Amino acid sequence: MFVQQLEPVADSLGLSALVATLPLLTVLVLLGAVRMKAHRAGLIGLAVAVLVAWLAYGMPLGQTASSAAQGALFGLFPIMWIVVNALWVYRMTVRTRHFDILRRSFGRLSDDPRIQALVVAFCFGALLEALAGFGAPVAISAVMLVALGFDPVRAAVVALVANTAPVAFGAMGTPVVTLAQVTGIPLDTVATVVGRQTPLLALVVPLLLVFLVDGRRGLRETWVPALACGSAFAAAQFAASNYVSAQLADIGAALAGAGALVAVPHARRPATEPVRAAVLTGVRSEDLDHDDPRPEVLRAYAPYALIVAVFSLAQIPAVKDLLTKATRTFDWPFLEVTDPSGDPVGGNVFSLPLVSTGGTLVLLAGALTAAVIGVHARVAVREWAATVHELRFAILTVTSVLALAYVMNLSGQAATIGHYVAAAGAGLAFLSPVLGWFGVAVTGSDTSANALFGALQVTAAQQSGLSPELLAAANSSGGVLGKMISPQNLTIACAAVGLAGKEGDLLRKVLPWSLGLLLVMCLIVVGQSTAVLGWMLP
Repeated sequence: MFVQQLEPVADSLGLSALVATLPLLTVLVLLGAVRMKAHRAGLIGLAVAVLVAWLAYGMPLGQTASSAAQGALFGLFPIMWIVVNALWVYRMTVRTRHFDILRRSFGRLSDDPRIQALVVAFCFGALLEALAGFGAPVAISAVMLVALGFDPVRAAVVALVANTAPVAFGAMGTPVVTLAQVTGIPLDTVATVVGRQTPLLALVVPLLLVFLVDGRRGLRETWVPALACGSAFAAAQFAASNYVSAQLADIGAALAGAGALVAVPHARRPATEPVRAAVLTGVRSEDLDHDDPRPEVLRAYAPYALIVAVFSLAQIPAVKDLLTKATRTFDWPFLEVTDPSGDPVGGNVFSLPLVSTGGTLVLLAGALTAAVIGVHARVAVREWAATVHELRFAILTVTSVLALAYVMNLSGQAATIGHYVAAAGAGLAFLSPVLGWFGVAVTGSDTSANALFGALQVTAAQQSGLSPELLAAANSSGGVLGKMISPQNLTIACAAVGLAGKEGDLLRKVLPWSLGLLLVMCLIVVGQSTAVLGWMLP
């Protein structure tokens, strides 16, 4: 039996909190200052966390290693299990050229570049975030915008700023699933609160995108379709996250936003030549004028329709109960931990959702996709293996960061920091989204930031008298605004549009928008912590 301690270093909460932050500081310094690769920084941070747990907190090495193993397994399944299978579906559409057909279909929806930015970067980018996340939406959206004739810098900025509102529910809800796991708050509760914060961003971001594309004229001439798109996206994300499924939140929101955009007559009007000349300063892809047979267009949309269908079926109560029966719950070996008051912690028990998890459902949808778009079984298996190889460093990063988070949580390091941070009192509501924003800005992942800071936010909330659910959700909602300035995303955007080495230029263009939207989110969370906006919470 290991009993967590809050003040193991000289019986001082301040000194103990300083020592407990060493693993986090190690990762942040290695990523931000040394610019070390994320997977290496994660492994070194994990080693520091193990040493602090063993030497400072007195956690036996066997239990420390066991807690790290539990975190690594959670990183593999269900987290990276979702990402691998989602990216596999995308790779198959690229192989069969159905992704090119989809790109041309988007190009024909409107010749107005401001509307194209909304369709490609905001709506389709959100769908990609829902399915894969981890940089894929920025890379793919930016490439598509350049093919439509956008200037590379403008395309990169638009793609980065658009990748905000859907991030908290990206990769089939991976960030909120992780947040629920590390905090012990039920997934439905976490998703409900996040779903009452990030939709407010969705109302603003489309308007911001048309401003980035065409300045005040763009805002003046296309605010109606932009507002319709954002409102539909926000309503669908709120409804799905609160009443349907966190895994379907972004899929439903992306489809609703695109549907509302297409339904607005103003969005289908041809753009005036001065607008096109001012905005489209790049080279337009020659294959955009190629006509595709209607059956092939339908097959290009089929993968996304199949994923929606599979996840919708999985939410039917009878089917959901059947899938849940395959979940295995067991006592985690070599781990017996209690909190300072002597109560067993949740980490002593581990739950393995073999079939009901999003990754398995995406795998099923991927198998159906292969049949519909004509990918031979042998080729599909090769593509899956190639996807794992492509993501090998991302897998190592996520597993090491989750292992680090579990060691910190189970040894008591996160609780110590949380008790110390709680001294901020009511100001914690304002600082909570900032912590998530900083975590994502450094790690490039809302999932990683939730793993690192989720338990800390809950502990601090409990000590300061604030709602643990609110601050946990604020960590994720504030984090989405740090993604556009993370070094990983900036590098991905530059590489996608041929601006290698120009990351600093992009950072200067998107940083003001990141900080401005962060301030908005901080004010929302402060309002929700008081009677002003407290009515918004469940």
